[in-house]
Amino acid sequence: MKTTVSPTDPSSYRIVRKFAHLLGAQWIRDALHTAFLIYLARTSTSDYGEFMLAFSTASIVLFLAEFGLNQPLVSALSKKFSHKGDILAQYSLIKSALLLVGWIGVLIFVYWQNYTPGLKNLVLVITVGVGMEALASSFFVACRVRGRQDLESRIRAGSSLIGYGYGLTMLLLGVMPHWVALFKVIENGCNLAGGMYMALRKADLTQLTLKKKSLARTWHTAKGGLVFVLMALAAIMYNKANIFFLQQSGGPYPVAQYGVTWELVDGISIMVSNLLLRSVLYPLFVQLWKRDKAEFARLATSSVRWLLGAAIPVMFLLYVESDRLIPLIYGSNYVQSIWMQKVLVFSVAVAFLHNLAAYIMMSQRKERLLLFIYIGGLIFNLVFCAVVIPDYPLLGACLAIVLTKALVCIVTTSYCHFTMGFFKWKELWPIFLACLVGAGLYAATQPLQIRELTEASALLPILFLWRSWLRELRHKQATA
Repeated sequence: MKTTVSPTDPSSYRIVRKFAHLLGAQWIRDALHTAFLIYLARTSTSDYGEFMLAFSTASIVLFLAEFGLNQPLVSALSKKFSHKGDILAQYSLIKSALLLVGWIGVLIFVYWQNYTPGLKNLVLVITVGVGMEALASSFFVACRVRGRQDLESRIRAGSSLIGYGYGLTMLLLGVMPHWVALFKVIENGCNLAGGMYMALRKADLTQLTLKKKSLARTWHTAKGGLVFVLMALAAIMYNKANIFFLQQSGGPYPVAQYGVTWELVDGISIMVSNLLLRSVLYPLFVQLWKRDKAEFARLATSSVRWLLGAAIPVMFLLYVESDRLIPLIYGSNYVQSIWMQKVLVFSVAVAFLHNLAAYIMMSQRKERLLLFIYIGGLIFNLVFCAVVIPDYPLLGACLAIVLTKALVCIVTTSYCHFTMGFFKWKELWPIFLACLVGAGLYAATQPLQIRELTEASALLPILFLWRSWLRELRHKQATA
């Protein structure tokens, strides 16, 4: 006989299904983005380095508007009697103002750094295109709050095909980089149009108008979201500062060497942070914190297990296969990237855990504390970059990001652990045991000198552990 399941039971959240919808669209976009960058990297190292610099600059503006305001937007749209059309209009207006200010800041920065005319144009065009994603994301948030991640995935997949189709075509034709860069404007223009259309049709929005009362509330909304904007600025700056120090120290070549491996490593973190944590779990955390704090804590500690279990095999494969992955994907011009990847992989686990802890703290309305933590991380990062990168450019860039992320992760996870018991030994000891057994199998099979067998043996324990977790999940779903 089937048992009755609480409304807060994880099986009722459809987390896996929602994540799968977004993951499918993300895979399409990532495959196209990877194809674009691989072709660019194999064609011209200097062009690749300039594009990576442009993307890093643009991501600061995007993160400032999107991450800084999407988190309070989730809370605002989750309120039972909220006027969703007015709220979206308010946040869209604020984001537009932030994007304009950010673009002007980038314009001043590229002239201050005395970039070449071609690089200036590339950075400015990419910044416009990438920044438009912040506007589109407001309407995707409205769909997420309604549990309609499937709508978002369709729009993102279609927009990626159109945008990257243009970009790859322009690359093949050999046109100027700033004309190629228009693919981001096309992609996110489609995202904005599709997101607005779907939100108005499917997310309980009768209209998208900014009334006089809403205009008066916009300033208060902006002030309320200021802490999130500052937090986003600090976070993206300590993630990207090493790129600008690298450019200043050695030009586009070291930026390209760092960029190819960071694309692989950070791509994993972004997939988990953007799709699973921000788009699926964070809206759940916000709602559970209001109605069921016990279930909130249970879901949070359970997520630690899953995230660590996912991070370990990814880190292992990126570490041991770096000498194959880098040349296979990007070619023989990126020898330095091989050893750099072995350093950068350690950022994967700390990024998983920190991002989970950060979203938990924001769900608890601890964003001011999180802001101070991010500012501390930024200060450490800037000092480290200024002292180390001029003498050791590539190693300094790698250590700057890994040590900064580790420092921030220690502080945020410690807070969560001491306030709600973030780490549970009964959840974690199987992972540690699987790692020890895997290390033993790796050492035992080394004398056979069959690399693939050795690596597969090391992964077996964690794979068996995943199998047991999935059986447990299926059992819960079957009894739901």
